[in-house]
Amino acid sequence: MKGRHLARIFSLLLLSVLFLFSGCAPATQFSELIISYLDVGQGDSTFIQLPNGETILIDAGNKGDGSDIIGYIQGTGTDTLDYVIATHPHADHIGSMAEVIGAFNVKNVYMPKKEHTSKAFENLLDTIEEKGLAIQTAKAGKTVFDDGNLKAEFLAPNSEEYADLNNYSAVLQLTYNDKHFLFMGDAEREVEEEILAREYDVSADVLKVGHHGSSSSSTKRFIETVKPSYAIISVGTNNHTVIRIRQRWIYCKTYMRRFGARMKAVR
Repeated sequence: MKGRHLARIFSLLLLSVLFLFSGCAPATQFSELIISYLDVGQGDSTFIQLPNGETILIDAGNKGDGSDIIGYIQGTGTDTLDYVIATHPHADHIGSMAEVIGAFNVKNVYMPKKEHTSKAFENLLDTIEEKGLAIQTAKAGKTVFDDGNLKAEFLAPNSEEYADLNNYSAVLQLTYNDKHFLFMGDAEREVEEEILAREYDVSADVLKVGHHGSSSSSTKRFIETVKPSYAIISVGTNNHTVIRIRQRWIYCKTYMRRFGARMKAVR
């Protein structure tokens, strides 16, 4: 168990991938957008450092991932999470969220309007209440912030009733100058179709692939519309789903990675 824990840290620190995107933002104190797709195995967690000095955390992996996530974020010199997004109540997305929120000064929390009876969900609600925070509903059309050349907006969920918990996922679109990033949570085919039906501009330079690359997500039409240059799939080392759907991503000439990835957009 200890060796596995150390291997996870090793992959996060030493097997990271750095991509540079050029932009044309005016000179400011902060000139970079840095997105860290953390290696939490079969789970999800993304830490974003915005060029205005603010931060976003999307999900916090499974129970037991908290110390790694906290350590990574603190290692960047961050003590405040301006926006925390729990995409949906599944334990591989919010398993360590209560622990992470408890370790930082948190300003805003976004979650879809969907309750769950799991211990991880109950712990998260208790921690949010203890810190005196209010939950803001993540839903399609809600803007998190819009600072001209820097914008974050939810594209889903589009409904309050889904048969599958994955489809309550808060889907976030982040734009910095002419670069676009899409974070799908565990959204599946139904949600992809809803997003396309609403005619959002979902073209993206980087797509955080829905549901860990599962065949229940990433339909051909959605991929062809998004046309990402890079696809990030957060998946466990023993999960072979990515291999089974590899042809979808080869068709779109996208990039896949099983390890932690770090992307930087410079002005």
